[in-house]
Amino acid sequence: MVPVPAKEIVIHGVTCQGKPFRPSDWAERLAGVMSSFRPGGPRPGSHLGYSPWCTPTTVKGVSCVVVHRDLQDHDVMAWDFCMNFARDNELQLTEGKPNTDG
Repeated sequence: MVPVPAKEIVIHGVTCQGKPFRPSDWAERLAGVMSSFRPGGPRPGSHLGYSPWCTPTTVKGVSCVVVHRDLQDHDVMAWDFCMNFARDNELQLTEGKPNTDG
């Protein structure tokens, strides 16, 4: 049986070398850029809140962004943007719902 992939991918603000990623508000910036990608598409004022498919959070004191796989179904280029951001900046990724503390 093939395992079902997790619905969330967590981009951690820590590089593969274990260094904190800067600037410190990177998670809010990335999620802000993705704010218009949401169920039903962008609406007036949607830029004022985060998309449910791309949200900043904190996991064990580290800034993170949770990217939901529904984003990939909605707009593959937006999904690729988030995944390429993580890859290009050598950020750690985990699958599954994060155990958040903030």
